[in-house]
Amino acid sequence: MNKIPKISDSEWEVMKIVWDRASVTSKDIVKELKLSMNWKETTIYTLIKRLVDKNIIGIKKDSSPNICYPLVSQKECRMEERMSFIKKVYNGSLNLMLANLIEEQELTDEDIEDLKCILEKRSNKRR
Repeated sequence: MNKIPKISDSEWEVMKIVWDRASVTSKDIVKELKLSMNWKETTIYTLIKRLVDKNIIGIKKDSSPNICYPLVSQKECRMEERMSFIKKVYNGSLNLMLANLIEEQELTDEDIEDLKCILEKRSNKRR
């Protein structure tokens, strides 16, 4: 997988809409973010352009208004963000991050059982 460029928090808001709809007009993105985030049109169009420049969003220019579609999946972006976070905050140690989360969070018995099931499934896949 090629390294995915860093996506800002504001760009994530645009991407949530694009991923949710698979293809959406730039005008619909603007309309939705004006309502939910109270951003100006120019700001939203700038965010779209930045995502196009980063090759995160593609534009079908033969339509009017332009139709935006994702070039990178949400799963790929989440993985890139997660790995960046683990490297920056936990020095690349997934074990340290998980240990900190488990120790610092209030876990119910159900949460603990769910975690055990996830680990057991993962362990079984390796066999």
